[in-house]
Amino acid sequence: MTSRIAPLPHRHVLTLPTVPSAVRMVREATEQVLAEWGISPRHPAVDPALLILSELVTNSVRHAAPVSPNLTVMYAAGRGTFVFAVHDRHPYQPVLDGLGTDAGPTVGTGTGTANGNGGLATVMELTRSLDGTVVVHGDGDGGGKSICVSLPLQR
Repeated sequence: MTSRIAPLPHRHVLTLPTVPSAVRMVREATEQVLAEWGISPRHPAVDPALLILSELVTNSVRHAAPVSPNLTVMYAAGRGTFVFAVHDRHPYQPVLDGLGTDAGPTVGTGTGTANGNGGLATVMELTRSLDGTVVVHGDGDGGGKSICVSLPLQR
């Protein structure tokens, strides 16, 4: 027996310059996209999703701008799921294991803001609190990555 994943019927892609104003533009675009898809701004996943997106875009602006003049945000939603990803062309792929947990980081990943992982720890903590997932996908050529977040919309 094969399991089949249903496609997510709602999709949107936004590409912006990797500059500080991108954070605000992504938040505003996300609010508009969610409203168009009928997802209430009062849904318990919306505010955390906006914060997660802000953290991911901020990381791209802070760390990837010199090598990635643009960043791309991809959105998808379907019955009970909201998925989004932030892509840039910086080759560094963060290790997410251990971030945002009481167990602490996996050896070699660093911890908290002292090593620059405070934003990613927040992303992990918020995502886990909503029973979501975070995955890093590297580009095939090794020159960039997408950090993908999936959040359930039914709670």
